[in-house]
Amino acid sequence: MNTVLIKNAKIVNEGKIVEGDVLIENEFIVEIAESISPKSANCKIIDAEGNYLIPGAIDDQVHFREPGLTHKGTIETESRAAVAGGITSFIEQPNTVPNAVTQELLEEKYQIAAQTSYANYSFMMGGTNDNLEEVLKTNPRNVAGIKLFLGSSTGNMLVDNQETLEKIFSSTKMLIAVHCEDEATIKNNLEKYKAEYGEDIPVTAHHLIRSEEACYLSSSKAIELAKKTGARLHVFHLSTAKEMELFTNKIPLEEKQITAEVCIHHLWFTDEDYKTKGNFIKWNPAVKTANDRKALWEALLDDRIDVIATDHAPHTLEEKQQSYLKAPSGGPLVQHAVVAMFETFHQGKISVEKIVEKMCHNPAKIFKIEKRGFIKEGFYADLVIVNAGLPWNVKKENILAKCGWSPFEGYNFKSRISHTFVNGELVYQNFKVKDKKVGKRLLFEREL
Repeated sequence: MNTVLIKNAKIVNEGKIVEGDVLIENEFIVEIAESISPKSANCKIIDAEGNYLIPGAIDDQVHFREPGLTHKGTIETESRAAVAGGITSFIEQPNTVPNAVTQELLEEKYQIAAQTSYANYSFMMGGTNDNLEEVLKTNPRNVAGIKLFLGSSTGNMLVDNQETLEKIFSSTKMLIAVHCEDEATIKNNLEKYKAEYGEDIPVTAHHLIRSEEACYLSSSKAIELAKKTGARLHVFHLSTAKEMELFTNKIPLEEKQITAEVCIHHLWFTDEDYKTKGNFIKWNPAVKTANDRKALWEALLDDRIDVIATDHAPHTLEEKQQSYLKAPSGGPLVQHAVVAMFETFHQGKISVEKIVEKMCHNPAKIFKIEKRGFIKEGFYADLVIVNAGLPWNVKKENILAKCGWSPFEGYNFKSRISHTFVNGELVYQNFKVKDKKVGKRLLFEREL
């Protein structure tokens, strides 16, 4: 039996921090108490004195690039970076090559992850203008949800047929996650900047091309359609102040039919950072203004926004170093997301309890993930020890994403992940990932 006793931890769970011990047997948490004695001589004891013990973070939006784009990343490389960053479960998106838009292609990704993932995994089924029949075959028990791109982020995965959209929204009870940017608005904005700059558009125009209007127009339409059809809608990576008026904090999360997510980069960077970071902070939707960032923080703290995620989407250094129009959007974030949020805790912006709510508890609730996202007896032992007072510097040598760069390169974080457990197994300790690919397929507490 694999037995681990974590002692003297500041256990963060459901809005409280209590000092105590946690006993792990095999995959599960079996006891939580003020003081626990080891039950056998084989029990591994970890003294977490002064450190936080949090549930493993659940990242509801990543792009791990396999199959088809494995020069950028693989499920193996990116899940390895994730556990080093305290993320123990991820939900990956369908815009791999080929796109995961049939049940067979979707299942192939699960088979790859079963062999290679360090973290627990689920994959979204992708919707297109013509695959409704395939979408409706999706099993709600073992697939996280349906993903629709309502903006030009992903070429042939763009769903822009209103009739199709309405059919998908009204035909499935599964959670529908959406990327919202209005294609026509972006195209018009791009033509204006091309007329002014030709092919040499500066990256500082990115948030003006993929504008507030493009985001609001698309997200407001998706929300209107969800209200009309009764669909369960989750809006990914919100980026503007204007969109915040579309969401409510008036009802408990469990009763919300429309939920919202914000990503680390939209909480951290602003359009001012394009001058120094350039394409390395080029994302879709774009990083916007300081005023937008302020509004996102306010909505996060008052519970109009429910989840913090990464949208981890690595590209090679060579790809990112191209001109603005050629450089792809997206960047690696899983390794630094939790410590970045702890940095904002040090800055007085958010409590540790709230970080855990938004990165661990709420994704588990929204997707109805079975026995994960909390520190509870009987739950899987997906656990992370965070030392909030042990600084470290992000540099090329300690970046684990396959692409080998980070928008946080050169930054000194005040906190570090010291231990990560996945299904009761210690998979990461102090900058070393152990060769234990123990990730399991996530299951969901939903009716078939």
